[in-house]
Amino acid sequence: MDLRSVADIDFRALTDRVFHPSPAAWEDEVLYFLLVDRFSDGQERGYRDNLGATVPDGATPPLLPGDHGNAVGTEDEAAAWRAAGGDWVGGTLAGLRTKLGYLRRLGVTAVWVSPILRQVPAAGTYHGYGTHDFLAVDPHFGTGDDLRELVDEAHRLGIRVVLDVVLNHAGDVFAYEPDVVPDWNGRPYPVRGFRDIPGGAVRPVELQRAGTFTGKGRIVDWDRFPEYVEGDFEELKDIHLGTGSPDEYRPSPALIALTRAYQYWIAYADLDGFRVDTVKHMDQGAARYFASAIHEFAQSIGKERFYLIAEITGDRAFAVRTLQSTGMDAALGIADVQDRLEWTVKGARNPAEYFALFRNSLQVGVDSHAWFRDRVVTGYDDHDQVRKGPAKARFAADDAGQRLALAALALNATTLGIPCVYYGSEQLFDGRFGGEGFAGVNLDDLPGHDRYIREAMFGGDFGPFRSRGRHAFDETQPVYVELAKILTLRRRVPALRRGRQYLREISGDGIGFGLPQLWGRAEPGTLRSVVPWSRIFADHEVLLAINTDLSGPLTVWVTVDDGLHAAGATLTCRYSTDAGAIGQTVTVEARNGKAVLLTVPAAGFVVYAATD
Repeated sequence: MDLRSVADIDFRALTDRVFHPSPAAWEDEVLYFLLVDRFSDGQERGYRDNLGATVPDGATPPLLPGDHGNAVGTEDEAAAWRAAGGDWVGGTLAGLRTKLGYLRRLGVTAVWVSPILRQVPAAGTYHGYGTHDFLAVDPHFGTGDDLRELVDEAHRLGIRVVLDVVLNHAGDVFAYEPDVVPDWNGRPYPVRGFRDIPGGAVRPVELQRAGTFTGKGRIVDWDRFPEYVEGDFEELKDIHLGTGSPDEYRPSPALIALTRAYQYWIAYADLDGFRVDTVKHMDQGAARYFASAIHEFAQSIGKERFYLIAEITGDRAFAVRTLQSTGMDAALGIADVQDRLEWTVKGARNPAEYFALFRNSLQVGVDSHAWFRDRVVTGYDDHDQVRKGPAKARFAADDAGQRLALAALALNATTLGIPCVYYGSEQLFDGRFGGEGFAGVNLDDLPGHDRYIREAMFGGDFGPFRSRGRHAFDETQPVYVELAKILTLRRRVPALRRGRQYLREISGDGIGFGLPQLWGRAEPGTLRSVVPWSRIFADHEVLLAINTDLSGPLTVWVTVDDGLHAAGATLTCRYSTDAGAIGQTVTVEARNGKAVLLTVPAAGFVVYAATD
């Protein structure tokens, strides 16, 4: 159906069905974030399909180590590879549907899909954040039927679908007078009019009314209010969402129409949640209106816990205040979480700084650190990396990151919050620049640009590791294999999803105990230590630890709960990156209350629990 207006939507017909239910607890889920254009085009061969069978047909063979760098043999080839990363590469919704088995076998239970609505033609917004028509799927990605089939197949495989949505802005749908990108100065600029776009002006037609867009130019200072609320995202045009305080907010016709459009997509495709883009840049009253209307609509069709994950860049306290004011369900993009998780594993932050993000809950106005378990989406890599400014890089960009990647994924998966894996992390994507020199390289092509952390899993002209024409859906990759084991354990052990969390003290001699901490300058590799923590749920303690030392295993005494363990009791290894240690036991001794002597492999991860 070619919808022009939200008034054309037949909600009675759309909702006359049984919808997929919400999960009992979102902290039980494991998210996987992907850009549709960069994930799969459905043309791969030699991968395992949704039923586990190897697919013999297809144009694109698997990536082998010898294929690394096959796209950058000469500087001309490298320039072509870099340029390809700035435009559409070819991933589709139908291609993603064929890789749901790959995600399920990894342990993913919810896939976060980048925006898929129709973009401004010829704009190159492959990422999906420059919408022209909020009532249609972009043909680069496929059709509305492709979206429905994707969600249906995901549900059959036990995977929920969270769609990335944009309220704050549309694509480059109109031109200023003159046709430049002016800087925000607090005043509206003259507007030439809507651009001459195939298919007509922005849709739904409700967005074509006067006053829909703020028209005040692009944001220059991303932390100055009201500039960061009123300004355009470069050429992406800011939408006027309403006026007033959160308690007395008056939504604009544009916000009402957009909310109705997204209710349409919930009913049309049976979606399970939204990741709401750029919530920091929206009026809090607008975010509250949207959250309330979406929750009510979802509940009316049987989705009691339709989840709204708000992108809130900035620190933890700001994110908590925003969640509490708007009624969104969880925050994503908190710089404190991403930064401290990454650098704790790389040995450049005191581990207490990461764990204190969850422990010191009263400092941000919540009464228990358990509040964080379903209110924060945790991770370290993503497609924007706002926290890194112009020096964007994947965790595995260097040798240390390659070796510590599994430890980072394990820490993310087994600490408080809803863990999110960024696509390619399980394949050790490095997101590195392609080419030898920078002379003559366009500014947007330089190292640190976000295009390099958006490699195409399926290969195409912008494949990972500076390759072309090779796919990376490798279920024998050691990090994929080990992460799948860790996520299986997480699914089986409630404490790893819902338990309270405690950073544990360590000792080298069994006498003097203290938290692992940095000494001297905070540089990568400074802290070479075991970092242990416990998750406790219903009087059941699970002890976990990573080793930030790359050079060899470390053995330390680790404190455990004094009241839950008797001296002489044993804990059994449930998982270790040294497979030979699984099943071995350690004995609880009366040290620092109670403690066990734990050995963690180099750059490794272990899990211990009470012996059955």
